[in-house]
Amino acid sequence: MAGRVRDPIRITVVQPHCAPYDVARNAAAHAAAVREADAQVVVFPELSLTGYELDAEAITTEDPRLAPIAAACAEMGAMALAGAPIAGADGREYIAMPAIDGTAATIAHRKIWLGGAEPDRFTLGDVPAVLDVDGWRLGIAICKDTGVAQHLPTPPALGIDDYIAGVVEHPDVQAQRAARIATAYRVWVAIANADGSSGIWAPGGTCAGQAAADKGAMVRGCLERQALRR
Repeated sequence: MAGRVRDPIRITVVQPHCAPYDVARNAAAHAAAVREADAQVVVFPELSLTGYELDAEAITTEDPRLAPIAAACAEMGAMALAGAPIAGADGREYIAMPAIDGTAATIAHRKIWLGGAEPDRFTLGDVPAVLDVDGWRLGIAICKDTGVAQHLPTPPALGIDDYIAGVVEHPDVQAQRAARIATAYRVWVAIANADGSSGIWAPGGTCAGQAAADKGAMVRGCLERQALRR
């Protein structure tokens, strides 16, 4: 069947300044970044609201400190994909990616492939997440997920157009992973990395834009129209 054409989607990846453990201060910085990014989707690194502090207190999606981000998203018509330790309704704690828009915060993804000391505290997520934004299907990952082939074994079956990740990883390693994913799956890849090299890669692996290590840097991308195969 012939493909259907969609409008482009504007995605920005951000390397924010992060104050360890200070959710309120980091949320204010996220809100400022959302306004500056001027995008439909704004992606932040793993655990961006607390810093990569594995003993940081878990928050919930109802945390009032997230209100500035929600206000910025409402103003800009955006969705922010942040990072935080999240206390689930099941009583367990996860490394998660809250999706915050102008009305509410939900959990877009719980990290599946934990590493280092993370399993000592956190519970594994269960299945790869796919988020629909304006007709674009975004496959979601957090850090080590991007290095595990089984994380998204069949992207065509999932129908994803873009692969979105928040990470804390060595820049060279993450850039290599991004190019590999874009090449293997023929999808756009947008990665926000707290350690630098945040960027956007086109289907086929070409880097469309990449940041240096500067805190506060961001990379904007207007992803081209593509046919959605049926």
